[in-house]
Amino acid sequence: MSDDTPIRFDTKIAVLLREDLEPWQRLNVTAFLVSGLGSPIPEVIGEPYVDADDVQYLPMFRQPVLVFEGTKETLTAAHRRALSRALPRSLFTSDLFTTGNDRDNRAAVRAVGTDDLDLVGLAVYGPKNAVDKVIKGARMHP
Repeated sequence: MSDDTPIRFDTKIAVLLREDLEPWQRLNVTAFLVSGLGSPIPEVIGEPYVDADDVQYLPMFRQPVLVFEGTKETLTAAHRRALSRALPRSLFTSDLFTTGNDRDNRAAVRAVGTDDLDLVGLAVYGPKNAVDKVIKGARMHP
């Protein structure tokens, strides 16, 4: 007998993108941001997938990723709130569009103080109510 009860999560994964990004940038930033959550927070990853022919696939997040957008100011405020709540987070700055590798990406972030980061994206994971407070003022991505 299978359990058809819907699965509800008390946590949330949210991505907040700056509203002035080009479509290719939105996709790129989202992919980079969510890639930062899986390793340090293993509970966000579900079980591996297997198709009917026993071909195995990598596990993915166990819950939906909600994507939001907002102004530069909304992103800056969300970043401050995520820091004040010590929520797990990943970031993407405008400088990362000009680098071509992980070492240069990390150096670009390291060169700028927290309050001066030119954020274009932020991913946050944590209890639903805390994440909702962090992304306050943002709207669902169209």
